[in-house]
Amino acid sequence: MKLKKFLLRYYPPGIILEFESRGLVKQRSIDLLYLSPEDNVDVLLKAISQQEPLITPSRYEQVKHLITILQLRLVENDDKMYHLTKVLRVHVLPLTNVALNKTGSQFITGSYDRTCKLWDADTGSLLRTLEGHRNVVYSIAFNNPYGDKIATGSFDRTCRLWNSDTGELLSTMEGHTAEVVCVAFDPLSTILGTASMDATAKIYDIATSQELVCFEGHKAEVIALSFSQCGRYTLTGSFDHSVKLWDVRTGSCIRDFTEHDNEISSALFNFDGTLIATGAMDCTAKLWDFGSGRCISTLDGHTNEVLDVAFDACGRRLATASVDTTVRLYDIQTGECTDVLEGHGKEVGKVVFNPQGTRVLSASIDKTARVWDLSDGSCSQVLEGHTDEVFSVAFSYDGDRILTSSKDNTCRVWR
Repeated sequence: MKLKKFLLRYYPPGIILEFESRGLVKQRSIDLLYLSPEDNVDVLLKAISQQEPLITPSRYEQVKHLITILQLRLVENDDKMYHLTKVLRVHVLPLTNVALNKTGSQFITGSYDRTCKLWDADTGSLLRTLEGHRNVVYSIAFNNPYGDKIATGSFDRTCRLWNSDTGELLSTMEGHTAEVVCVAFDPLSTILGTASMDATAKIYDIATSQELVCFEGHKAEVIALSFSQCGRYTLTGSFDHSVKLWDVRTGSCIRDFTEHDNEISSALFNFDGTLIATGAMDCTAKLWDFGSGRCISTLDGHTNEVLDVAFDACGRRLATASVDTTVRLYDIQTGECTDVLEGHGKEVGKVVFNPQGTRVLSASIDKTARVWDLSDGSCSQVLEGHTDEVFSVAFSYDGDRILTSSKDNTCRVWR
């Protein structure tokens, strides 16, 4: 094996090794999920070199420099205050969903007006209108980190794939017999998953537009779908109170998580795929071991429905958003609640971590979004100005930009 070059992955921290083996160029990663700005670089280098034969003494100084860069990234934007830069009235009819590309330079919006629109986040200009659906465009996604494709799921029972650079319709995926309410790309952008009110989920090949597999087994609407980092496994969450784990290659159900007592609101993997988090209307979130399917922790404390859950980039903490107006933070290893973030006046429907894992952003029907400092659990900023509930919030990949979206039919860009 011959090492060709290093690539950095900032969030979560990692070093990608690109090497040649038997004439083929391959990659593997050194994951530094527990890296902190205070870590001793020499100690880390020693541990890495003992485990990775491609890191030879001639590469030591280069690797030390890369680790230092990653440490500096972890403290960027820690004390940043965000300022409103754009207010965009993006559709005439109500918004349904929004999504940022990896860099945060562009975002997309779906609407009841049956279109998806692509926007320049810097200038506020409309770049493209993606037209063709015959009903509400409800679910939308970029194929991040690439950002050259957009998927739209509609109440017309189809999913459409578009070229984001040209606006060209690449394909229409059919087969569902009810509304498509969730779309997701796998991390390598080779397959596309859809979830539907017809109680099924489907996987399509992006290159051929062919349906590869249909996941059947839920007894009610499937409203959540997410891929593992390797792309081999898919989670689906349903109103039938269950979450199912599927093998994409075989289409078989590997695990059935059935300990929730009410409808599922969210289901997702942590970064390395060892844990699964679920949230439900039974006022709890749960952590599950991927290998055994065992429930490790029931994360209680909320007094009303849990509407959203989110891992930080490294998968060390979990945030939950609830109708009880609070956000709760949990330590993954212990299952203990470490902070209760209070301040919203009404239910909190969405929560996300910044890439560095030092802040949390929440959206509420009280017409505000809030930025929380996780060093002490305080609210560092209230993002105000929307005239109706804020239903979606997002950080850009490097954390220097925030997008808030509201039922007032506007998106606000903060930098």
